[in-house]
Amino acid sequence: MTQPIIEAFFDQPTNTVSYLVVDPQTHIAAVIDPVLDFDPASGEVDTGSAERILARAQAQNWSIAMVLETHAHADHLSAAPFFKAKTGAKIGIGEHIRDVQKIFRPVFALDDLQTNGSDFDCLFADGERFSIGSLEVEVLHLPGHTPADIAYRIGDAVFVGDTLFMPDYGTARADFPGGDARTLYRSIRRLLSLPDETRLFMCHDYKAPGRDDYRWESTVGQQRKNSVHVRDDVSEEDFVAMRTKRDAGLSAPRLLLPSIQVNIRAGRFPKAEANGVRYLRIPVTVKGEAAIG
Repeated sequence: MTQPIIEAFFDQPTNTVSYLVVDPQTHIAAVIDPVLDFDPASGEVDTGSAERILARAQAQNWSIAMVLETHAHADHLSAAPFFKAKTGAKIGIGEHIRDVQKIFRPVFALDDLQTNGSDFDCLFADGERFSIGSLEVEVLHLPGHTPADIAYRIGDAVFVGDTLFMPDYGTARADFPGGDARTLYRSIRRLLSLPDETRLFMCHDYKAPGRDDYRWESTVGQQRKNSVHVRDDVSEEDFVAMRTKRDAGLSAPRLLLPSIQVNIRAGRFPKAEANGVRYLRIPVTVKGEAAIG
């Protein structure tokens, strides 16, 4: 079986790992979970992170044919439209993105948002297979963090999105709308039923306590033996209790509000208003008897 060439690109401001995955025979490539640089204080957008990936592909004569999202991220904005504009790449995500769109359309009053997934070029079903050059990609639906999370299995490598982190850090939160800790546990057990030598590539790393470097690759065997959250001796009930308690103390991701609005549109910003400016929305919740005018 042909194994992919895999190159990782770490974005420290969002602790996100994007991947360039290449078929060594045809030089056709895919980008997984690319990051758009966004400053929420100024509203400024920059494509520097995406340009570094594109420059590497161009230097190696690799042709980017797809952008693959593992889910609609809540902690960074997707650079998928940049790659589509520059290379013609198709943008793919799990078919349950439609459920996520339906959840968040009323939250942000996005009356113009289609909830049929049509912002994306490809909607992948669980078990679906497609090709990157001569590489076969298998889709694994792994809900729990969100209803739409999927992983991409390519050769002996699986790109797990936010479902798992490094063994010394644990697992994703499950308290976003549509998330569920019990479902997450069962998705992870499915993932960890793969052969022990299967390589797992994370979408994030935050340096676990006592570790000085960033890491984003482990194996199924390492997770089953060493994961602080889901090693083999952790039961479903213990995991749900731990995850529920832990999630209750977590703050919202810094880029949650802009990320969701943009990423459920396949990385596209809302259309510009008459003044030529694009706007994102901030839902406001008033507590108590505060007068806000």
